[in-house]
Amino acid sequence: MKEPRNRRRGPVLMRRNQVQDSTTDQRLLDSRGPTDWVHTDPWRVMRIQSEFIEGFGALAELGPAIAVFGSARTPLDNPSYADAEALGAKLSAAGFAVITGGGPGAMEAANKGASESGGVSVGLGIELPFEAGLNQWVDMGINFRYFFARKTMFVKYSQGFVVLPGGLGTLDELFEALTLVQTRKVTSFPVVLIGTAYWGGLVQWLRDTVLAEGKMSPEDLDLITVTDDLDHAVDIMVAAREGRAPGVTPHRPE
Repeated sequence: MKEPRNRRRGPVLMRRNQVQDSTTDQRLLDSRGPTDWVHTDPWRVMRIQSEFIEGFGALAELGPAIAVFGSARTPLDNPSYADAEALGAKLSAAGFAVITGGGPGAMEAANKGASESGGVSVGLGIELPFEAGLNQWVDMGINFRYFFARKTMFVKYSQGFVVLPGGLGTLDELFEALTLVQTRKVTSFPVVLIGTAYWGGLVQWLRDTVLAEGKMSPEDLDLITVTDDLDHAVDIMVAAREGRAPGVTPHRPE
């Protein structure tokens, strides 16, 4: 039997002819059409408020956590999938919960690594026209209608970001985090990119074009660490949690 078409709209599951072609975010941001938005938009504030309340309530006691980002299009046999799964397990062993976007690909792999190792595997899903809910390895999941509410949860409840190869969504999360750190909206928030071959061109462009033309400061490049070593990435997160430099064993009095 063919699996019915389905989509989640916040906590609501819709299937077959109940699935709408547009998303809640799209309807909020689209200014075209009749002017009834004047009357309906104020009421949307209540729905937006409820998403923040649900997120804060579910994640308030999560404990130390790291957000892992990467492409939903990463196939099972791709090295990035194996890296994400191993990373999820290593972060869990280091005492972190693992938060992803809850989708397939690299997100699924990180959730799987955390879940199978006995850690806390969290998925923050989003209503999209081409994705059908949270992956099976999410142990605690929240579905959001609005990107901005979901983004707040990632930053508020994560102590750092680890970013695997990904596309526009991954880049969006990456540069939002870097902007928040640069503007000191968040402090002590490490950002690590996994994959020197994948991210090397981006970092070179930032250095040779953006920095060279005076569009950023030299210290802004220090906000990013690029590595192929998963253990190094985890050590950076642990060091930030403990308030020490990576690779330095803190002195403990006898």
